[in-house]
Amino acid sequence: MQTRRKFITGTTSILAGAGLINVLPVNIFHGLSKRISASDKIHFGLIGCKGMGWSNLKAHLTSNPEVTCIALADVDQKVLDERAANVEELTGHRPALFKDYRKLLEMKDLDAVIIATPDHWHCLMLCDALAAGKHVYCEKPLANSIEECNVMMNAAKRYDKIVQIGQWQRSGYHYQQAHEFLKSGKLGNIRLVKCWAYQGWMQPVPIKPDSAVPEGVDYDMWLGPAPKRPFNPNRFHFNFRWYWDYAGGLMTDWGVHEIDIALFFMGVSAPKSIMASGGKFAYPDDASETPDTLQTVFEYDNFNMLWEHAVGIDNGPYGKSEGIAFIGNNGTMVVNREGWDVIPETTRNKDGINRYDIEDIPDQRKDNNINYLGEHTKNFVAAIKANDHSLLKCGIETGAVAAINAHMGNVAYKTGRKVYWDAATRSFKNDDQANDLMKSTYHNGWMLPKF
Repeated sequence: MQTRRKFITGTTSILAGAGLINVLPVNIFHGLSKRISASDKIHFGLIGCKGMGWSNLKAHLTSNPEVTCIALADVDQKVLDERAANVEELTGHRPALFKDYRKLLEMKDLDAVIIATPDHWHCLMLCDALAAGKHVYCEKPLANSIEECNVMMNAAKRYDKIVQIGQWQRSGYHYQQAHEFLKSGKLGNIRLVKCWAYQGWMQPVPIKPDSAVPEGVDYDMWLGPAPKRPFNPNRFHFNFRWYWDYAGGLMTDWGVHEIDIALFFMGVSAPKSIMASGGKFAYPDDASETPDTLQTVFEYDNFNMLWEHAVGIDNGPYGKSEGIAFIGNNGTMVVNREGWDVIPETTRNKDGINRYDIEDIPDQRKDNNINYLGEHTKNFVAAIKANDHSLLKCGIETGAVAAINAHMGNVAYKTGRKVYWDAATRSFKNDDQANDLMKSTYHNGWMLPKF
């Protein structure tokens, strides 16, 4: 292990110093990976291989020469075969393939797994992976309910493995720069934080009839603990996000990213109250279930946070399709994935002339040569090698804070009224309906893990 650390530290430092760590061709990474002995390799498996699953695995492989992929698991044979070919092309080795993730977890030489399935599977898979002695990189949101978030945190404490959540904005350098500016106090008292995601690319989900399960798909395994329903292509793969059985819509899909940054910058974790209003206003007759338009107000000590999302349009606050705005007495800082800037407030002096309270800071642009997802994977691997949870940019507690706040927004939306949170009991105050919405109901013989 010491030899590996010296080699990796030296090599990656040289590449990073030259600005090449994220832009070298794949064949260069392939050659670099070959120079690491088999005994020093970190063996990864991927559960859920489409979309972000592949993005996460590819980032691990191309940003960390010591990482190799030895196994894939997916309920769709077509996806399995495609990704197996991708891994072989990237690494020169074909991974073992599984339809049932539990068989993958039985591999003794597997060190870590990436979980990138629909949200309703995260809790079971993470708990099973930890019990099998694996480190875990889990896609966001952490879970599909507040109860599952609590179960997963308890499991992580019991097994003491390294767990990173895929809120990769935490590994973004310009977010760190913006955080430093916020801590300077120059914005003055911050009274409101706005978070938003306007998704103009999203079109109506067309209504489709139920159909036969596609060849090669283990649909029962895909459903897992979700309610038994006939197969419908709208609920499969990407669009699962817009159905309550499997996910929480844009509130949890995009919300955890932006809410995470907002809460981190403001140094808070739990609101005092939440209220939400919205609905299917853009596409009222399409096949999705979750709201396409939503405004949620979170009350914290000394400030409010507003979450809002909208589909089919891009022109969000400050002309940005996504972001977080910190609104202070002296100015507003706006940060998103492209960079950050400060918009000064003006005041009037005795002559009635406007003046800036703080300096105007123009756009501080993101360095596009740096791959933040790659940085997030490097942080995970570094924590594994050091066996040090404190190194993580987004450990399981951080992921849980963002997910729980986002789920609170959905709970308020479903109740249709203002709900109040009791931080001491980790439940809603005097509200049986809201507390029931915190829970998970498992189906088809699957049971919520007990920790």
